[in-house]
Amino acid sequence: MTQPRIAELDFRDHAGDPAAFGRRLVDGMRETGFIVIRNHALPQPAIEAAQAASETFFALPEAAKTRYALPEHHFQRGYSPFGQESAKGRDAPDLKEFWHVGRSTIPGLPGTPSVGEVPEFDSAGRTLFDAMDDFARTLMVAIGKTLDMTPEALRAALENGNSILRLLHYPPMPERPGSATGSSVRAAEHEDINLLTLLLGAEEAGLEVKHRSGVWLPINAPAGSLVVNAGDMLDRLTGGVIPSTTHRVVNPTTDRSPHSRYSMPFFLHPANDFPLEALPSCLEMGGKAKDPITARGYLDERLREIGLAKA
Repeated sequence: MTQPRIAELDFRDHAGDPAAFGRRLVDGMRETGFIVIRNHALPQPAIEAAQAASETFFALPEAAKTRYALPEHHFQRGYSPFGQESAKGRDAPDLKEFWHVGRSTIPGLPGTPSVGEVPEFDSAGRTLFDAMDDFARTLMVAIGKTLDMTPEALRAALENGNSILRLLHYPPMPERPGSATGSSVRAAEHEDINLLTLLLGAEEAGLEVKHRSGVWLPINAPAGSLVVNAGDMLDRLTGGVIPSTTHRVVNPTTDRSPHSRYSMPFFLHPANDFPLEALPSCLEMGGKAKDPITARGYLDERLREIGLAKA
């Protein structure tokens, strides 16, 4: 039996034939919910600046970082402390801390806090957010057009969505002894909540995807590439035609355990009132409709399940 694999696309093909690129994007994601994109359009200086600023921020004392935590807003902006989030259905926390950059125009949510201790942090995060937001929208338009979404539906899906850039730090394992995290992994198996996730930083080993056959596939992304995966909202929108696939970040090998792991996922969300209903074209392809729910309703439900919001 042939070993399943994560499909790869070259984004340079999008300029020559956007429709063909969209079809290949949908076809690739239907198999595993994941795809690797080479030669993406994200500016390397913005990536490097955000990476450097992240490393500086996460090296701050815990008390300094915690000043930027906003539990009253479910940690949707600013700092989330180590051990705050857990995968759905798991009691043990993930071994990570992170920072959220988001829009300042979402009703009920504040803007992203400004970090005085790291002068370059705010602008680096915002610049990368904007670049990843633009690229994620480009990919979502390619998917939507392939699946016969109307321009109006696409506009409604992408207008003022609660998208988030997560600057993520998995600390070195030796620094976290004790029983509190003894059964934890860097990120336990889970599915993403949103429409599309764009991930920078998957070159470092650890990310694995669960194929429908039950086989765990390691993501071996070439340097400079981008990993893209479907979230639960896209799964619902396509009736499961593009699946939201279980994935995890396993603990490092002994030789890598003294090292931090950094990554920068961007979570593309639709507008809060966008209805997550299966597209007619996907139902014709064998998709299954689920109970209707808005993007905000689904997000609130999942935030409670992973510990970022109180039940």
